[in-house]
Amino acid sequence: MTVPLVVVGGGGFGRETLDVAEAVNAADPEHFDILGVLDDGADDVVARRLAARGVAFLGPIDPWLAGGGSARYVVAIGSPAIRERIDGKLRAAGLEPATLIHPLAVVGSVPQIGPGSVICSGVQVSTNVRLGRGAHLNPGAIVGHDAVLDDFVSVNPGAIVSGEVHIGASTLIGAGSVVLQGLRVGGGSVVGAAACVTKDVPEGSTVVGVPARQYSKDQ
Repeated sequence: MTVPLVVVGGGGFGRETLDVAEAVNAADPEHFDILGVLDDGADDVVARRLAARGVAFLGPIDPWLAGGGSARYVVAIGSPAIRERIDGKLRAAGLEPATLIHPLAVVGSVPQIGPGSVICSGVQVSTNVRLGRGAHLNPGAIVGHDAVLDDFVSVNPGAIVSGEVHIGASTLIGAGSVVLQGLRVGGGSVVGAAACVTKDVPEGSTVVGVPARQYSKDQ
């Protein structure tokens, strides 16, 4: 039985998420019936790119819901805060999220993967990892053993979250960055691209550099 699916967000990660859904369908025919993409701020470029791959643009979220739209959804927007807000709206409307795992991702034993999460191609998730609701693991990301990523965490391409790390909710781990073993990154934080985190990061912080330090406008 196919599962109706809408992708929320027509930007780069939205189209990468479509790639994941299509790869799931190729491995398990007719797993998802991809209805199209919802986007509150899509422009003509997004609409053309979707049309070129034969995916319907369904318009903004609220009119679609008001028209009786119903399907499983995945929020494919990079900003953790925006993703959380949209997820809350769709949940309040009675919709349930889908979880997408690319067939070319490697997921170890005893995983806990929260609803609405997206795991892209080339991702490596080790054993006993816990991902919260709406987590995004971008292409090539690595998550080490016993790591815990709370709700709406984004791990950008090529980033490494080492073993026994705890990433707080709504945190963005930048492309090519590394969080070393056993550390904690507080919720609502940003780890800059290519940074190396060598000590715990307080909530709401932005850290950059090697070793990672609190960002300041004077840097």
